[in-house]
Amino acid sequence: MTTNGTIRVLLVDDHKSFLWGLGKLIDGERPRMEAVGAASNRADAFTLALEKRPDIILLDLDLGDNVKSLDFLPDLLREVDAHVIILTGVRERDVHDVAVERGARGVILKDESAEVILKAIEKVHGGEYWLDRAAAGRVIERSRAASQKKDAPAPDVIDELTPAELRVIEEVVREASSTSRQIADGLNMSVKTLNNHLTSVYSKLGVKNRLELFIYALKRGLAKLP
Repeated sequence: MTTNGTIRVLLVDDHKSFLWGLGKLIDGERPRMEAVGAASNRADAFTLALEKRPDIILLDLDLGDNVKSLDFLPDLLREVDAHVIILTGVRERDVHDVAVERGARGVILKDESAEVILKAIEKVHGGEYWLDRAAAGRVIERSRAASQKKDAPAPDVIDELTPAELRVIEEVVREASSTSRQIADGLNMSVKTLNNHLTSVYSKLGVKNRLELFIYALKRGLAKLP
C-alpha cells in the first residue's frame, strides 16, 4: 500500500508494448506514483496484486484467449484492498457500466491523453469515482431496477443480520467513497474481517457488491446518508 505518499499502481494488459509505455508514464511521475508491477494474464494479476499490494490496479477488459477481466474482477477485489480502473479500447457504455457494477472505480479509454490517465489515478486513489454524470446515473438506475425486480426478502432475512453486520452496512453507506481499509479502520477491525462480514451480508440480502448494498440499505432503511 501507499508508502511516503507514493501511489502504487499495478498494470494488467496483454499487450506488452502498451504495458511498457504505461509503466514509463507512471514511473515518470515519481515520487507521486510508481508502477509496482505488470501482468499480462489473470494468474499473474492475482499473484502480483497479492505480492505488491498496490493502491490502484489499471486493468484491461480483454486479456486475450477469451479471458475477460470482468469475469474475475469481483474475486480480485475480494483478495486485495485496491481500487480498480478499467483501461480499455471498448467504447460500449453497457460494458463500462457492468465494470462499475462489479466493483471498478472508473473506466478510461486507451486513447485518452496521458494527463487524463494520471488524473484518474489520483482521483480514484483519493476515494472518488472516475465517471461522468451520465455513466454514474446509469449505474445507479441499473442497480435500482435490478433490485426492484427481485422479490422483496422476508423480514426474517433482515432479522438474520448480526449487530456487527448492521454496523458494517451503516459504515459502508456513510463512507461510500472510502477504501476498504478506511472502512475497516473506522470499525476497528481488519480488512479481512470486514470482507468476511460483507460476504455474509451479500449472501443474506442477495446483493453482489458495495454499490448494490448501498442502494439496498437506503431503500430498506438499514442506513441513512450522513
